Amino acid sequence: MKVQLALATLAFLLASCAEAQQAYNFNDSPNNFQNSINNFDNSPNNFRNSPNNFDNSPNNFSATNGVYDNRGNRIGYEVQAPSGVTNIYSNDGRRMGYVPAQQR
Repeated sequence: MKVQLALATLAFLLASCAEAQQAYNFNDSPNNFQNSINNFDNSPNNFRNSPNNFDNSPNNFSATNGVYDNRGNRIGYEVQAPSGVTNIYSNDGRRMGYVPAQQR
């Protein structure tokens, strides 16, 4: 009984790993330098990405790059890097995530 349970668990783990490897795409990975926060185009230290830039400021009421929650509250802003990566920052300038560049 223990051997059957161990074999079933091993088979499940192997199947899970195989599925995870198939779904992995390096172009979408944060390990890809194009998406990395270590790339200056994606860094909050880049003034274009900073909340101190009036285009990104929550005080700019005509800004079109705001990111909102389900209740309509502005939680941040998005900035597109020259590489095509769209970075999402919180209102205080912390990078919350990204959307990889679309491959053509």
